[in-house]
Amino acid sequence: MNLYRISQSANDGYDTYDSAIVAAATEEQARRISPDGNVVWSDAMKCWVGENGKRRDWTGLWCANIDEVTVELIGQAKDGTEPGVILGSFNAG
Repeated sequence: MNLYRISQSANDGYDTYDSAIVAAATEEQARRISPDGNVVWSDAMKCWVGENGKRRDWTGLWCANIDEVTVELIGQAKDGTEPGVILGSFNAG
């Protein structure tokens, strides 16, 4: 399991996520994780979806498209680490 920093610059104002540290097996898996951990990218629907499988509009909180997520490998996770968000960075306003 790897540790990645995911970030976006499409939304850089208040009440937005700018980045997160996530655990994932691959860069592509990391790109599909949202900074709050409750929303994931759906290739089938071409949008972010919530835990219930329904579309979530993340336009104001995160980037609207998976192509806008930047992924940087930062290290290896401790053995036994589950995939998901380790730490999210939210700019409250």
